[in-house]
Amino acid sequence: MKVVALVSGGKDSCYAMMKCIQYGHEIVALANLMPADDSVDELDSFISIVDAFFLGWAPNNWQLCRMHGIAVIQKANTRIHKASSFLEDVIGKSNCLILGNVCVELGLHQTLNYKTTPGDEVEDMFVLLNEVKRQIPSITAVSSGAIASDYQRLRVESVCSRLGLVSLAYLWKQDQSFLLHEMITNRILAITVKVAAIGLVPSKHLGKGIALLNTHLHKLKELYGINVCGEGGEYETLTLDCPLFGNARIVLDEFQTVLHSPGSIASVGVIHPLAFHLENKETVISLSNNDKANYSSPEKKGFVFEVQGDCPQRSEATCPSIAEKNNLVEVRDDRIYISRTKKDSIFSICCWLQDSCKDSAGSHEDLAIVLKHIESQLTGYGFGWGHVLYIHLYIADMNEFAMVNETYVRFITQEKCPFGVPSRSTIELPMLQASLGRAYIEVLVANDNSKNVLHVQSISSWAPSCIGPYSQATLHKEILHMAGQLGLDPATMTLCNEGPSAELEQALENSEAVANVFNCSISTSAIVFTIYCSANTPLPERLEIQEKQDSFLKQMRLLQLLKGSNCKIVYPIFLYVLVPDLPKRASVEVKPILFVPEDTETAVTSVQNPTSFTVANCWGFQHAQWHDSCIQKCVVSGKICAVILSITEDHVAKICSESLGVIEKDVDYHNSVSKGNMERVSRFCVYLLDKGIMENGFSWEDTMNLRIYFPTDSGIQLETLSLLFKNAMNELVEMDQRVQIGKEPIFNIVPVFGSGSSAATMNNIITCELFARKF
Repeated sequence: MKVVALVSGGKDSCYAMMKCIQYGHEIVALANLMPADDSVDELDSFISIVDAFFLGWAPNNWQLCRMHGIAVIQKANTRIHKASSFLEDVIGKSNCLILGNVCVELGLHQTLNYKTTPGDEVEDMFVLLNEVKRQIPSITAVSSGAIASDYQRLRVESVCSRLGLVSLAYLWKQDQSFLLHEMITNRILAITVKVAAIGLVPSKHLGKGIALLNTHLHKLKELYGINVCGEGGEYETLTLDCPLFGNARIVLDEFQTVLHSPGSIASVGVIHPLAFHLENKETVISLSNNDKANYSSPEKKGFVFEVQGDCPQRSEATCPSIAEKNNLVEVRDDRIYISRTKKDSIFSICCWLQDSCKDSAGSHEDLAIVLKHIESQLTGYGFGWGHVLYIHLYIADMNEFAMVNETYVRFITQEKCPFGVPSRSTIELPMLQASLGRAYIEVLVANDNSKNVLHVQSISSWAPSCIGPYSQATLHKEILHMAGQLGLDPATMTLCNEGPSAELEQALENSEAVANVFNCSISTSAIVFTIYCSANTPLPERLEIQEKQDSFLKQMRLLQLLKGSNCKIVYPIFLYVLVPDLPKRASVEVKPILFVPEDTETAVTSVQNPTSFTVANCWGFQHAQWHDSCIQKCVVSGKICAVILSITEDHVAKICSESLGVIEKDVDYHNSVSKGNMERVSRFCVYLLDKGIMENGFSWEDTMNLRIYFPTDSGIQLETLSLLFKNAMNELVEMDQRVQIGKEPIFNIVPVFGSGSSAATMNNIITCELFARKF
C-alpha cells in the first residue's frame, strides 16, 4: 500500500516507517501537525497532555522541541530550494512532505471512544489527512508509532475510518524492551529531548542517545516500573539519524535546557534546539535494495504543502445507502424462524429463513431480511444493536462474503454501538441442503452497557485487525467472547501457507494475544473451544490440527507455571465442527470463550461427576455408565455451566434399545435416522442436558444459548428436527414444574457437515452445545 506516515520526530514514528517498508509498503508522504504560531511556547499536543495528565504532570513545552525538530527532519529528508524550502538532501527520494499548519485546541475527555468534536486536535488531523488524500489519491494507509496508548490509536483509527484509509500501527502492543532493543539494533540514533520521570535527571540524561540509556532505563523499570520506550511520558526523543536518512544525518550544534519543577522527585527537563546542521553521509545507508525500491522515483521532485486549519473538507467516506433496507423482498411470516433464550439479563435471538426466496439475489439479500427481523426483535424488547455482545453470521456461500459484509455494515454501525461493536464469527454452512435460506444470524444480547470491547482496526504485529463494525473480543460479566480467529499473520493479514496445522497454531497465537489484553490466557481461562474445520482439509491434516491444539495449550500452561502465575487453571471442553468453507478459504477457525473472574478464588471444575441431585425421571430414562461418555462439562461454581453433548451412531442404537427394549435392525443410523428414532434421541438429549444443568445448581432460565448441530446427510429434515426438540422441551415442562420456557424455542438448529468432541470423529448424529450463566 502507499502510505502517509504521521511523524513526530521521535524514535517511534521513525521505526514505524521502517516496519512499513519491511512489510512491503511504500512511504509516499509524511504528515505532522504544527501550531499556527510557532512562537508559542506551550505546544503540547492534546494526546501528549492526556499522557502527562494521567501521570500527574502539568503541560510543558517539550512539544516545541519536537515541532522544531520536525523542521530538521524536513531538511534531512529534502533538498533545500529557495522556492520550496526543503527537498531531497538526506533521504534522497521524492517523498511528498505534508505539514499541517493548524491550531491545537486543548481539552480532556473521559472516554477512550472518540466522537467527532469540533476544535479537537483529531479534527485537525482529519483536515490534514483529507488534504493528503486529495493531493495524493493513491494513498490508502496511514502509519503511526502508537505502542500502548488506546487513546492515540483510537483517534487515528477514527480519522482513517472516516477517510476510508487503513491504519498501520506495527509497534502496537509489542514488548517495549524488545522494541527498544530493535530500534537500537536497527541503527536508530535518537536522543532524549525531554525527561520527566523519577530516576531521569535532566543534567545527566537530557541529550543522551537511547543506546547509552538502555541499561539505565531497564534498571528504572525494575525499580519503579517505568515504560522503557517512554510510553508513559517518561521521556521524549528526537531522531538524528536512521536508515531512512539516506544522504545526511542531523547534528545538533546548540541547544538550551529548560527545567520545570526543579528539585522535585521527578524534575522535568526539556531541550530547545537553537542551531543544527546536516552532515552528509559518505556511504549511503539503506535497509536493503528491495526496500529502496519502495520509495518514490528520485527523478520526481518532492514538495511541501502547508494545510491551513480552515481548509475545505471533502466529504467523509460513508457506508452505502441504507435505503434498500426499506425495499426488501416481502417474506411470509411462516418462512421466518425466530428462537430466543428466556434469560432476561442476557439472551440469544436467532433468525433464519425456512428456504431462500426465489427472487432473492443471493446471501446478501437474505441477510438483509434476517437482519431487519432481528432489528425488529431488538426494538420490541427495548434494545438496539448497541446491546449486542456477539454475532454468529452463517452464510450459504463464502464466495458472496464481500457482498454479505456490505449488507452487514449497513445495519450494524459504530454509530449505533457507542459502547463498542459486537464481536463476530463468520462461517459457511450447508443451508441450502437443509432447505434454509442463504443467511442465518444468531445474536447474544445484554440488557446493560457494562461490556468492555476490544476493537483494534490498525494493522499491526499484535493480532489480526478488525477493519469495520466487528471487534476482536467483548468482555461482559466475567465472560470473554472472542471473535473467530483465523491463522492470519497479523502484520500482512495473509493466511499461513504451511498447512492447516500451522494455521491453527497462528490462530491460537492470535487468540492468546487478544486474551492477554484482558490479563488472561487461553491456556488457563478458556471454558469452551469451538474449532471449525473446512471440509477442504483432508482427514490426516484434521488429526494434526487436534494434536497441535493439545500440544499448544500444554506448552502455554507450562509457560504460565514457569512465570509463577498463581491463577487457577480452567480445563476447557472442545467442540469440532466440519463446515463447507471459512473466510479467506482458511482451513480452520478458532472460537474460544474465556472466564475472566473478578474474584480469583472462584472454584472451577472441568468435569462434574454424577451427584445425588434428583433429576426428573423423564420418559423413563435411567442413568447408565455410558451416558457419561456423551457429555463434556466445564462448571464455574455458581456462575457458569457449559455443556457439550455428543450423540454418536452407537449412542443412537443404545438409546433406542433402552427406550423400547428393541432396536431396528440393519439401520445405518448416521445416514438414515428414522423420525421415531430421532424422537427418542431428542428426548434423551433434553433429559441429559436437564440433568447436567440441574445437578450443578442451574436452571433452563439461566441458558444463554443452546445450539443443536446436525449433519445434513442424516436423512432428517431440519424442520422435523426442530419440531421434535420443541416437543421434547414441552414434554419436559409438563413433567417438571421447575422448568419454565415460553412459546418460542430456546434453541437454534445448525446444519453442518459433521461435529464431534474430536477432529478425528466429527460424525455425531446430534451435538448439543449449551451455555448457562448465573448473575
